[in-house]
Amino acid sequence: MRFTIIITIFVLFWIVLISRIYQVSIKSNYYYENLAKNRCERKYFIKPVRGEILDRKDRLLAVNKIGFSIKIEPHLKSTSRELIQTIESIVKEFPEYNSTKIIKHYKSKNSAYNHKFIPIIDFISYEDMIGAYPKLTINKLIKIESETKRYYPAGSMATHIVGYVARSNDKDNEKDPVVDKVGVVGRTGLERQYNDILQGKLGYRMVKVSATNEEVSELEKKEPIEDQNLVLNVDLELQKLVNRLFRDKNQSGVAVVMHVNGDILSAVSYPSYDPNLFVGGISGKDWKALIDDFNHPFTNKIVYGLYPPGSTIKMGMALAFAQSGKASLDANEYCKGYIRIGRNKHKFRCWSKWGHGSVPLRKAIRESCDVYFYNKSLQVGIDAMSKYLNSYGLGVKTGVDLPRERAGVIPSKAWKMKRFKQSWYRGETVIASIGQGYDLITPLQLARITAFLATKKLPTPHLAHKIVDKIVMPEYKEPDVNEYYLNIIRRGMYDVCNAPRGTARRAMSHLPIVAAGKTGTSQVVSIPQGEKRRMLESQMEYYSRSHAWFTSYAPFENPKFVVSVLVEHGGHGGSTSAPIAAEIYKWLYKKGYFKEEALSKFE
Repeated sequence: MRFTIIITIFVLFWIVLISRIYQVSIKSNYYYENLAKNRCERKYFIKPVRGEILDRKDRLLAVNKIGFSIKIEPHLKSTSRELIQTIESIVKEFPEYNSTKIIKHYKSKNSAYNHKFIPIIDFISYEDMIGAYPKLTINKLIKIESETKRYYPAGSMATHIVGYVARSNDKDNEKDPVVDKVGVVGRTGLERQYNDILQGKLGYRMVKVSATNEEVSELEKKEPIEDQNLVLNVDLELQKLVNRLFRDKNQSGVAVVMHVNGDILSAVSYPSYDPNLFVGGISGKDWKALIDDFNHPFTNKIVYGLYPPGSTIKMGMALAFAQSGKASLDANEYCKGYIRIGRNKHKFRCWSKWGHGSVPLRKAIRESCDVYFYNKSLQVGIDAMSKYLNSYGLGVKTGVDLPRERAGVIPSKAWKMKRFKQSWYRGETVIASIGQGYDLITPLQLARITAFLATKKLPTPHLAHKIVDKIVMPEYKEPDVNEYYLNIIRRGMYDVCNAPRGTARRAMSHLPIVAAGKTGTSQVVSIPQGEKRRMLESQMEYYSRSHAWFTSYAPFENPKFVVSVLVEHGGHGGSTSAPIAAEIYKWLYKKGYFKEEALSKFE
């Protein structure tokens, strides 16, 4: 029995010993072989060149400036004489940089596990580097590599469309290996929307290095996928014109110029800012100036600004009345300047205190009679109004290729209960029918529904015309609509711009093309309905004045373009927003956009 135990122990000992010998001599060999290989081989990623953004005529909106980055060899002690002398030699050539800050940065990036040169200056322009290059490259501790930096030639003219890139943070780097290596990411606008395409894909070089970390030979190379450009529908010259129209009148607001198929020729949110401020990191002073500005230059009002639509909602509202089947648009409404509803006979006034008399649909649009819409809305109810207005593109996102778009609000009973835990009141239906109360839309939504009114097709707005080699095709929805009443509404919009009592006639009736449109005034502060004598807009404090809307399409007979304008605190759309639209139409006509051969490019 004892002999058996001894033999068993002896056999087990040799099994363990042989297993260990195999582990060390055979299996571990692969590990150490790979370790040795990794020590003599390096993989260097090749950063792709970011694609450019161009306007419809190939004018540059976002480009890459050529320059250089400066890097220093790793594993140097932060107190070593050679590091300090190296950094001082760099600062001597570029005195705008601080030696102490560079040493601190180097120390934070230096580690025993990092064998790559450490970047200390991200970008030096080609012109600035010419004289310094021969002096710095003598030092073997310094590596100078070619680099690019984003630049926006149009400055503030197209900021809210194009957007900007900025330095990436840890969160960005964790999400995307390309961002991690290139160090920048699209933060806003199209730079953000199409970041994955514009930034391209990484390439790499696999090289053999010596014990002193010097490159011996190239083992493998894969080129990056780069220069993936984005061509827009935008016309930069038109963009500049619209900016100038707002600037010259010292007004803030939004203007959208769009083909009826959804191609956006211009979209301006004014005032704006220079996106070049953000590329290398904005200063605290510049940032404070932007966020403290009461006119909100940092806000993209095209898709993020929410405003009561005022009377510009009336065309869509009339279609909702017709589609609901609950109100007859053949029946006139009588306007004596107000209506009364409820037990308390609460008064809701028309904008005209004298009233409009007997009002058919066309007159209701032309003269913007509030009482007409008050009465019809009480017959139809808020839920039907909300349902159809949503289907026409109000209170829902447009689907435009821009980030951070807001949907706005076209209220319903369920919406109010969810939002405020309150019931709906008939008086709120009345106010909603003229684009006040809870109603909030974006300027781009108004341009979109105007295209629908012009063509019966609800387009998806888009800025991009060509993404790399792929053409962006128009997309539409075709909501149900009563064509008979739509034609009456169109005639009412024609009257707004051309008839003697049209609210935009003064600005729009002398154009080289015939336009149709609608003015609107949306209140910023509540005006009590019972107030007998109302203060004039010009008598109000600036930020208490109403916003001024004007939306339109042209030509009337064969619609091609939509122009929608909002002037913040502008008072009346006919006197402030319509003149801007008129100048835009004149420019489009002068530049040949209404010629058949020019129009064919949009089809």
